Amino acid sequence: MGSTSSMLTQYDIEEVQDHCDHAFSQQEIVSLYHRFCQLDRNGGGFVSADEFMSVPEFAVNPLSQRLLRMLDGLNFKEFVAFLSAFSPRASLQQKIEFIFRVYDTDCNGKVAFEGILSILRDLSGSFMTEQQRQKVLTHVLEEAGYTKDSHFTLPDFMKVCSSSFSRSIYSSHKSNQLS
Repeated sequence: MGSTSSMLTQYDIEEVQDHCDHAFSQQEIVSLYHRFCQLDRNGGGFVSADEFMSVPEFAVNPLSQRLLRMLDGLNFKEFVAFLSAFSPRASLQQKIEFIFRVYDTDCNGKVAFEGILSILRDLSGSFMTEQQRQKVLTHVLEEAGYTKDSHFTLPDFMKVCSSSFSRSIYSSHKSNQLS
């Protein structure tokens, strides 16, 4: 699996499946491998930030710069593990852990109000005012028993994400998508 010019063996596929907690089927892993090889233009077995930015959908993502720090220099196994958070087979905990890593911009294992607010700015753009963003985020934190001065570790972040208010936002968002 070191060089992208080699083919995946059955052992490689099973190893990658285990590494990503079976978030992808064997056929999906083979498809991801082909996509990885397309991205790895120099055939070195790693995908650089520039290579990721060549994907138009990634380049226009408002979180692309934050994601790049997580993506730059990934080998195939790490690439699949990164993508596993987007799999429908990934657990809610895996998805929340991924979001936490996106919010943890300085990689210190903690997320502050300003860090979450910054990403909310990236995602909401001009659809929300700064005052609306702060109000929503403050309400979510208070619902979970925190203040805007709190610093969140992963367990704290899990608690905030599982608060009843957060679940109601997620539910209303999902129902709006279905309408």
